[in-house]
Amino acid sequence: MTGTPTPSSSVPSSGAGSATPWGSRSSGPSGGRESRGHSGARKVDPADRAQLAESPVSWRRVGALFAPYRARIALVMSLIVASSAVSLSTPFLLRLVIDDALPQRDTTLLLLAVGGMLAVTVVTAVLGVLQTWLSTTVGQQVMHRLRTDVFAHLQRQSLAFFTRTRNGEIQSRLTNDVAGMQSVVTSTATSVASNVTTAVGTAIAMVALSWRLSLLSLLVIPPAVWLTRRVALLRREVTAKQQRRMADLLIQVDEGLSVSGVQLTKTLGASETMSSRFAATSRELVDLEVQSQLAGRWRMATMSIVFAAIPALIYLAAGFPATSGGMTIGTLVAFTALQTGIFRPLMGLLDVGVSIVSSMALFSRIFGYLDLRADVEPSLDPVAVDHAALRGEIRFDAVSYRYPDADRLALDRVDLVVPAGTSLALVGETGSGKSTLASLVARLRDPSSGRVSIDGVDLRDLSFEDLARIVGVVSQETYLLHASIRDNLLHARADATDADLWAALEAAQVADLVATLPGGLDTVVGARGLRFSGGEKQRLAIARTLLRDPRVLVLDEATSALDNDTERELQAALEVVARGRTTITIAHRLSTIEDADQIAVLWHGRVVELGSHAQLVDRGGRYARLAADRTPTHTETAAA
Repeated sequence: MTGTPTPSSSVPSSGAGSATPWGSRSSGPSGGRESRGHSGARKVDPADRAQLAESPVSWRRVGALFAPYRARIALVMSLIVASSAVSLSTPFLLRLVIDDALPQRDTTLLLLAVGGMLAVTVVTAVLGVLQTWLSTTVGQQVMHRLRTDVFAHLQRQSLAFFTRTRNGEIQSRLTNDVAGMQSVVTSTATSVASNVTTAVGTAIAMVALSWRLSLLSLLVIPPAVWLTRRVALLRREVTAKQQRRMADLLIQVDEGLSVSGVQLTKTLGASETMSSRFAATSRELVDLEVQSQLAGRWRMATMSIVFAAIPALIYLAAGFPATSGGMTIGTLVAFTALQTGIFRPLMGLLDVGVSIVSSMALFSRIFGYLDLRADVEPSLDPVAVDHAALRGEIRFDAVSYRYPDADRLALDRVDLVVPAGTSLALVGETGSGKSTLASLVARLRDPSSGRVSIDGVDLRDLSFEDLARIVGVVSQETYLLHASIRDNLLHARADATDADLWAALEAAQVADLVATLPGGLDTVVGARGLRFSGGEKQRLAIARTLLRDPRVLVLDEATSALDNDTERELQAALEVVARGRTTITIAHRLSTIEDADQIAVLWHGRVVELGSHAQLVDRGGRYARLAADRTPTHTETAAA
């Protein structure tokens, strides 16, 4: 260590600063929304203020998250104070070397002083490692708890929540916002403790060395801090624009280079348009990067001027008897190093308010998800189910349902009975309430009034686990995980054996296909199962549902997106699967439900007709008109 007061050699920076790695992070508590160095500057994000105004957060609730780690946090704070205190001995050792050891050629004193400097470096380095380990451990454990709590709570939300909430917003809260929580420990709290300790300790050491030069510092430091902060704020505005445009670029990459995006672009002939948009955004990023670099250079230039001007003024003051007070060379060098070092913690303390607001805004967003009340609540005292004795009779008793903010009922006092082992088909025009009624059986929603029961037990009195074993759902929109066939099937029943998997595939009439694949059960299905046809994906989905051996089967337009040949093949498989099970089918083509035991015709959420196919056709009502409208012509029949 030398006595030259440069930014890289400021004494506290090599002591408390280096022992407190959180002070050197490039992202604030906002989880990377802006970058800054030690001398950067931030303004409170208006979005953060708005978030806290809408959803205030109590300090007690935040403190409860860290309550289990009180001892570790106290130890981290103690290490910070100890590190800062130990590092402040370096200027005094430096003065001892310059004023006494070197002029007097006292080798013993020189060795002791130099050894003390090395010891300070070693001690602060070890304390820094301990701080990092402790604070990172606490931060990661709090993050883990928040992540798992939010994920589990969102899993309990109904489909209505995911319908009205953007998927990207959910991902952002689970990743960016929760990750930003660690900064509360590793940046905000520890940075405040470190900066306060360093600033106070440095100020005391400066007064101890020279009270006259300390008074001079009161005049020099404030304008230097103001000037540096102003330049940093200019760069912040450019950086914010840069981050927004980079986000736009990433969105364009995702939209233009994903499987679905490329397919859409090619089919619309929009490749040139997409490339032009990407090029325009990239060019704007070039301009912003130039501005950012220039602003950064101005910031560094300002810092260099400040770090050069402060010691220069001190040296000048030391040359006048009125202000020097008989100061020695060693005292001058040590004081200059201290004064240069106090600049950084002061800049850090100026951002404390911003850090607190940003951190509390993150807590507000995360707590907002944790405080969401699930539309479909689990039973507090679920009824025990004997699955072996289960019959599967379904009853809808005066069931009504209204979507949030809807001006009319989607279902209006529906009364239906589906005897065990029989089939019910739901037909009606778009928006008549077919899918809504079927979704109530799987408790994807709860009725606004009335009750849905299986074997006389209200679905709200069953545990989610039991209900998932009782009711299996196959929908039009088949979703396969980007994993192997085996993993997709085991997603339904983790303890299933290979024999169970092949039996389910056989029942779904897809075993022969899987057996011909090079990887067999270990074949990766691809993103959303795109390597398979629509009918093959549906069969795999049916096999996955059958693994749970549900007593009740809900088929929500499971064949409507398929061609005629594939639909007939899949319908044959479904008929085999449905034998002995209570089945509710929503059909796009009436030909697929003609053999149903009952057909319910819905209109504006009400059951207006109920009976078999033959009975309803004979009545000449709404079903008969639907059947007549959808009867294929001679040409269509021949083509099929």
